[in-house]
Amino acid sequence: KTDLGGAAAVLGSFRALVELDQTGEIRGGGDLHAVLCIAENALGASSFRPDDVLIGKSGLSMEINNTDAEGRLVLADGVAFASGGELGAVDDIIDVATLTGAQMVATGRFFAGIVSDSETMETECVRAGKVSGDLCHPLPYAPEIFTSEFSSVVADMKNSVSDRSNAQASCAAQFIGNHLALEFQGNTDKRWLHVDIAGPSTSKSSGRGTGFGVGLLVELVTGGKDIPKE
Repeated sequence: KTDLGGAAAVLGSFRALVELDQTGEIRGGGDLHAVLCIAENALGASSFRPDDVLIGKSGLSMEINNTDAEGRLVLADGVAFASGGELGAVDDIIDVATLTGAQMVATGRFFAGIVSDSETMETECVRAGKVSGDLCHPLPYAPEIFTSEFSSVVADMKNSVSDRSNAQASCAAQFIGNHLALEFQGNTDKRWLHVDIAGPSTSKSSGRGTGFGVGLLVELVTGGKDIPKE
């Protein structure tokens, strides 16, 4: 009910956008893709173990130093796929996940923590959160600081930080950003936004999903334009 919150938000918003904006006119045209990063999270003979080294879809190697930081491995493959050309030319990538408990320490149970390589995208997301009610608050984006948290002597990176007190939610976002295709990195014509909804995706009182993220993504993708009512 919790770990599926990111994929559920992407699927729900994709369906809403397709139904509300079938021609794509409201969002300004272009293709809209939903990539669901889904895996069975269960023990088995083929499960990875501490000290394993995995090769992601990005081609980068990852040393496993935390088996509980497993969702990011699937999400990293998702952004590598989305940015790698298999969907054609992609301008913006938005990933949504219940990625870290640290998000709740940083922004609480009612605000998503967001990280973006574009200040414009960050501002647009905060605005969309206020309009939709899915509130968001920016977290630091600093690859030059956070990338070193994943340093490994046997792989391109570890899958979890070395210092758990150094902005874990931002670091986890940076791990995902590391797997973007090279043409996305440092390219101001391409934008990436990470939305960590670990806290707001689930109601603490009922334990049920809140649907957080659907309204946010619809508002963000449509750019605040009015959607015609039937």
